[in-house]
Amino acid sequence: MPPDVYVASLARKRMAAGALFRDGTGRVLLVDPVYRDTWDLPGGAVEAEESPQTACRREVAEELGLDRQAGRVLALDWVPSRPGRLEGLIVVYDGGVLAPAEIDAITVPDGELAGFAFVDPARVAERVTPLVGRRIAASLDALASGSVASLEAGSQAG
Repeated sequence: MPPDVYVASLARKRMAAGALFRDGTGRVLLVDPVYRDTWDLPGGAVEAEESPQTACRREVAEELGLDRQAGRVLALDWVPSRPGRLEGLIVVYDGGVLAPAEIDAITVPDGELAGFAFVDPARVAERVTPLVGRRIAASLDALASGSVASLEAGSQAG
């Protein structure tokens, strides 16, 4: 089989990247997308020929008006397909701790986000889907331990 035919036959996966930001007290920054009923980390889809790190920085700038380089990878989460969505790979980066001036500078664009909130880690699960809750908890654990969480549908892989 010629290489170009083989490459064309390979599966394609959707990919997204998000950032785990905290405030000075350790609360997690969540955003409220207008197109969804639950909250999530800032971030979004990785576009064609765009690295996940670049996508994360672009999405954070679009959603919050903050231009910040993404930090180290905290979690890689493979998510199986479900109705209306292909399987995908989600990369969560350490967004770092936002200074009060950075928090004051956050702007929320009309038509994309209804708002944002800093949420105590113990209360994050009340605002997000179970899958996203597991992903955020694993990302916080990875942050504390200096590791990277390898996840499947938000749970530890293997």
